[in-house]
Amino acid sequence: MATETVVVTGASAGLGRAITHEFAKRGAKVALLARGQQGLDAAAAEVEERGGKALPIPTDVADAKAIDAAAEKVEKEFGPIDIWVNNAMTTVFAPVKEMKPEEYKRATEVTYLGVVYGTLSALKRMLARDRGTIVQVGSALAYRSIPLQSAYCGAKHAIVGFTDSLRCELIHDNSHIRLTMVHMPGMNTAQFDWVKNKLDKKPQPVPPIYEPEVGARAVYWAAHHDRREIYVGGPTVGAIVGNKIAPGTLDHYLGRTAYKSQLTSEPDDPSRPNNLWEPVDADHDHGTHGRFDNRSHGTSLQLWADLHRLPLSVGLGIAAGVGASLFFANRSVHAKG
Repeated sequence: MATETVVVTGASAGLGRAITHEFAKRGAKVALLARGQQGLDAAAAEVEERGGKALPIPTDVADAKAIDAAAEKVEKEFGPIDIWVNNAMTTVFAPVKEMKPEEYKRATEVTYLGVVYGTLSALKRMLARDRGTIVQVGSALAYRSIPLQSAYCGAKHAIVGFTDSLRCELIHDNSHIRLTMVHMPGMNTAQFDWVKNKLDKKPQPVPPIYEPEVGARAVYWAAHHDRREIYVGGPTVGAIVGNKIAPGTLDHYLGRTAYKSQLTSEPDDPSRPNNLWEPVDADHDHGTHGRFDNRSHGTSLQLWADLHRLPLSVGLGIAAGVGASLFFANRSVHAKG
């Protein structure tokens, strides 16, 4: 297999950093886009350690020109982009009544428009070649919103709408570019320590929590298989399917429980540094994992079954056939007796 050229946004920490590891292990050339130089440099070193080639490019994904310039640099140094992963995000933990217009604007520019701009830069190069793959990192919250995260939920919902429109257009044009979304559960990443938080308790992912490597494996798989969407983790499936069946019931359930499930008992300082406007890794590399390792799952049986659905269904079919044969053979023996 030829060496792949891959772009990952939000690559300096958390899920994005774990995604770069997955590609690096297969010898890919990985361009890492994020704002913080220290996190980028550390993540790039890990890519090289794992067998890949790294190109760290400080980039604010809310700047369309900066993203396009980064894409130009990638193709100049690494060659044609094969896979583009839109992962960068930011958000604010707060009730809507305490949000400011400029906070919504910034969270939307990064989390939603960053995906749009990244997709446009990828398409600009892939369409001429009629090949390539774009992976959008989504969330269970792209379908089922929860309180205290209206900026993030709104942006993730918008990504689904944008991606579905683009997918239809690619089909209309008979394009060979592949487009997929991978929807994540709550993950153990550093965002919960650097996110802007207006509450008096530290935020946490909605349990059950998964390690970022679980999501990274799903992204790598999605980049190499023709699947429209992938749901990571049983809770993601439950949230998305449950919202289709009984959205009103979930509104009331989440209104009663989702404040508590998103907050720890530890006090937080709303005036501490946050990454909404500027990176917060000037004096600290945040790494891949957050502070919830002792509560996080490193695997997902649901994801394994989903990614192996064809051989699993064949195996179950064979097992059912063998079982039926044995059952009827046993009945035949008893009937003759």
